[in-house]
Amino acid sequence: MDADVHRSLVWLKEAGAELAEVKLARGRLSATGSAIGADPLPYRLEYILVTGDDYTTSSLRVHTAGAGWARTLELRRDGDGTWQVLGDAEGLLDAPPPGGDATLYRDALDCDLALCPLTNTMPVLRHGLLDAGDPVDFQMVWVSVPDLAVQPSAQRYTPVRKSDDVSVVRYESEDFRAEIVFDRDGLVVDYPGLARRVGRPSGVR
Repeated sequence: MDADVHRSLVWLKEAGAELAEVKLARGRLSATGSAIGADPLPYRLEYILVTGDDYTTSSLRVHTAGAGWARTLELRRDGDGTWQVLGDAEGLLDAPPPGGDATLYRDALDCDLALCPLTNTMPVLRHGLLDAGDPVDFQMVWVSVPDLAVQPSAQRYTPVRKSDDVSVVRYESEDFRAEIVFDRDGLVVDYPGLARRVGRPSGVR
């Protein structure tokens, strides 16, 4: 990436929508986002994501809320690769508690916030998958939405093809597969079955 990027993006989903303000600069990403969803129940969500060098996650803070309940999750990864997982819940929600066992994620470099197209950007940029290359396997810290339970997720990203403006990367996890379309900055344009970007992205390079 030749220049700093600051973008405002909107994705429509099958049962909701998301707005993200994203900054990419010198191998780092920072973003704030908000979303609404209707599955498995109506909720609203807000997040703040910050990476360190080479797009490795430094912190993710997420807040979700619905009728009679609210949840907060904070993930932190320090310089030696140790994760901290802090969760809090209010009200009644028939779902697993927020958080999880931080010792399960020692080898993970990335968080993966469910239903959030933005968290696909970090591994793609780190490994240059917009251009070409072999499949890359990852262990992700996966955050379920809206309950904010955390668990490990084995994933594979495989470059498929590139044109002047977009690149296609195949995503695989367990029995799920999708060919995700990224723009030249590594931001998702179309994630079949999850989200499609709409409108003209605003921002600067």
